[in-house]
Amino acid sequence: MARWPPLALLLTCEVSAFYLPGVGPTEYLDESSVELKVNKLTSVKTQLPYRYYVLPYCRPKEIHVSAENLGEILMGDSIENSLYDVRMKANASCALLCDRALHDEDKAAFKSMIDNEYQVNWLVDNLPAAMKYQKTRTGAMSYTNGFPVGLKIDGSYYVHNHIQIGLYYHSNAEEFEGSRVVGFEVFPLSLQQQKSPDGALQCGNMDDPVPRFDLMKEDTIIYSYDVVWIPSSIRWASRWDNYLKMHEGQIHWFSIVNSLMIVLFLSGMVAMILLRTLHRDIAKYNDMDADDSGEETGWKLVHGDVFRKPPHSKALAVSVGSGVQLLVCSCVTLVFSAIGFLSPVHRGSILQGMLLLFTFAGILAGYTSARFYKMWKGEDWKKTTLLTAFLYPGTVFCIFFILDLFIWGTKSSGAVPFTTMFALLVLWFGISVPLVFLGAFFGYKKAPISLPVRTNQIPRQVPAQPWYITGTFSCLVGGVLPFAGVFTELFFIMSSIWQHQFYYLFGFLMLVLVILVVTCAEISITLAYFQLTNEDYNWWWRSFFTSASSALYVFGYSCLYYFTRMKIGHYVGALLYFGYMFVISYTFALITGAIGFSATFFFVRAIYGSIKID
Repeated sequence: MARWPPLALLLTCEVSAFYLPGVGPTEYLDESSVELKVNKLTSVKTQLPYRYYVLPYCRPKEIHVSAENLGEILMGDSIENSLYDVRMKANASCALLCDRALHDEDKAAFKSMIDNEYQVNWLVDNLPAAMKYQKTRTGAMSYTNGFPVGLKIDGSYYVHNHIQIGLYYHSNAEEFEGSRVVGFEVFPLSLQQQKSPDGALQCGNMDDPVPRFDLMKEDTIIYSYDVVWIPSSIRWASRWDNYLKMHEGQIHWFSIVNSLMIVLFLSGMVAMILLRTLHRDIAKYNDMDADDSGEETGWKLVHGDVFRKPPHSKALAVSVGSGVQLLVCSCVTLVFSAIGFLSPVHRGSILQGMLLLFTFAGILAGYTSARFYKMWKGEDWKKTTLLTAFLYPGTVFCIFFILDLFIWGTKSSGAVPFTTMFALLVLWFGISVPLVFLGAFFGYKKAPISLPVRTNQIPRQVPAQPWYITGTFSCLVGGVLPFAGVFTELFFIMSSIWQHQFYYLFGFLMLVLVILVVTCAEISITLAYFQLTNEDYNWWWRSFFTSASSALYVFGYSCLYYFTRMKIGHYVGALLYFGYMFVISYTFALITGAIGFSATFFFVRAIYGSIKID
């Protein structure tokens, strides 16, 4: 047991997190039972989770599945009871869990899991089991979620059949009775145990980490464990700090500084336009007499066409409405996550919260699409509202359902049950769709958005445009800056999703979202002004795609991440990766497009409302 003294050196840090109101700690009296639960087996190489007991581990006579929320089910969690007997402050050494025969199919299952680098996930008092390791470059201590099923060395397979469990507890007799669990660490070993004639188990030298249990040479496996309780000064409210602590703070600050430089650069350009060029244009146009109207140039010249109904106005209204819905959902989710109402501490809460917020934000989608469609004097309002309610959610649900069918074929616990599918459909059809129609009702009931200039009956011809002002080129250039503002943070988010790492830097993420909003607004306004100056009044779709094109770079970055960081060797895992990254990119396009379009619309309406039109 000499391995555990270093565990007493838990990283101490200030209290920087808190829990949901109403969720309190559990106090355990000495010798009282502390339940150890098992969760899914996960792998970065396949992205397919499996139930813990698909492997020949020690099974209880009755397996009880803990209640799971919608987010946990969608993430493939499967929390079940175990045979481990853990009691508060009661240490155990070389305790026998069970022994069982190994059949050929059992060995094949272990080999497959070890080849695919599967990790075992346990829980004690809602804390995940974690392995502590030291980074070679910085020397900082960090945690990995779970522990490996086994090792493969020189073609031989070694199963981790002995687990050293280190549990940290905090006691304070002045504040509460008993003790609270504040840390859960594991150290797996592959041992060749022996049973003495009296039935006692002998584990040998556990200070030597050399693996000994060769899977292919044995027909029986013995599972054993140690339990060591270690007092800790860490309080219950901050017990997650070590798990969620990330040592890439300097990189995050680099990301923020990089993004801020982009915003300052764009703000300087916009300020130059607004304070110098635009101010000069407005003054010149307002000083012109009626006799000088024939000499009009620049953006005033297209005042009779600038608010002309865009082509495919129905699709544009739907896209902007869905983008506003997603933007509000994202902002509220981030705020709740930053203040602790939604947290990775509570498994599945963030995903479940996002689904509920998206559902109730449907009223904003219907209202926004109705306001713009009515402004363009559209008449097919029923079809527009139906598209708002079904286009984005329907696309995402179809992709999700198809991917789920592939997961079902692998018998993974990540397959979503049809009862959960039905619950999602109830949220969609029973709540979201009616709210979209309700929002559309209020939107169509209000008077149309007032426009500062009238639209001519006959559209004027757009002159030939320089190549650098053309739609495709300007949109592709415009999408670079919003992507550049978020790509560093995008790396950490993708690592959290696909590498099964903890992510808790919602403060950084909120700041990055603000930077993204400002960047999208400014780049769309800037390029729209250049477009109008060149007497091209077709700015509606251009303002949307200028920012939305950043999603192309997000998807391209995900492809680069796949080939440089991921080791997925299963075709279903690859389908999951690209399918969900397409959904993320599609969502990002709608959010950024709605920001750019809305900002440009208010800008154009403001500048044309500030000049005299004869």
